[in-house]
Amino acid sequence: MLDANQLAKLISFSFQIHETFPKEPKKTVRYWDGKTPYAIHPTWCAMTLLTEVSLPEFIRENGAQALLLHDILEDTTAELPDDCPTIVKSWVSELTFANSTAAWKEIWQRSDEAKLLKLYDATSNLLDNSWLSTEKSLYNIEQVRKLVIFVVATFGELNICSIARAISNKNERECLD
Repeated sequence: MLDANQLAKLISFSFQIHETFPKEPKKTVRYWDGKTPYAIHPTWCAMTLLTEVSLPEFIRENGAQALLLHDILEDTTAELPDDCPTIVKSWVSELTFANSTAAWKEIWQRSDEAKLLKLYDATSNLLDNSWLSTEKSLYNIEQVRKLVIFVVATFGELNICSIARAISNKNERECLD
């Protein structure tokens, strides 16, 4: 398993890269408040995955690394670390899309692990999507729910599925009120 030093190094790398090498200045912070460092998103995703004790260690260890790095290629001008394991690079590549519309269309042609990791990414994004239009928010909720169905069928009932359902339901109620 990743030791604390390796994990801290990757978290620090993610924060540094998102802050220092954004493709656009607005990519250094989360959209909902324009202040919160962007890298809380990949960190939340990775830490939440690491709590999934029913997943194999291989998926948790490599998936956490991939989630910490998953927006580097999309949102920054940086490259992945040279010492990044091949499987992590592969999963990051599978989680890299031109935009959110492409992501929702293309994720279904990616590996089962990429779909699993996308659920963490998309669920985290539901946490702070107040800046989205109602239409876009409802679309994202629908897509997250499809991922939950897939993940339950493929990996079993994980914590992220319960979290995604709860956030989706809350966001849907807010959109429809």
